[in-house]
Amino acid sequence: MAETQAIATQRASVLCAFCRGAGRDPFGIMSALSTCCVCGGTGTISIETPYVRCAFCHGTGVYPRSRQTCTACGGAGVSPVYQPSKTCPHCLGMGVDPQSEAGFYCLTCHGTGIVKEEN
Repeated sequence: MAETQAIATQRASVLCAFCRGAGRDPFGIMSALSTCCVCGGTGTISIETPYVRCAFCHGTGVYPRSRQTCTACGGAGVSPVYQPSKTCPHCLGMGVDPQSEAGFYCLTCHGTGIVKEEN
């Protein structure tokens, strides 16, 4: 039987980009008292390190031109990256699929603008 090794990951607590740390729904869609759907009302999220700002939503956590959570980063505004990494060759680091007329996030890098560098 093969042994499995647990890979230790570091985590960081960052300000929730969707509600900007307020812990409330920034758009008050359900109610002005509704908790943020991303951080659950805490104002912060825990994420694996290292991480980068979401290139698709520019770190806002909001899907461009809408009031919904960013589908690339889940509303966090940041996404974990794996080292070593390089600029995404498909979207050239922009996070947006250049072939999508609707402006969807890049499926190669999942909107981060960065992909794992193959050795």
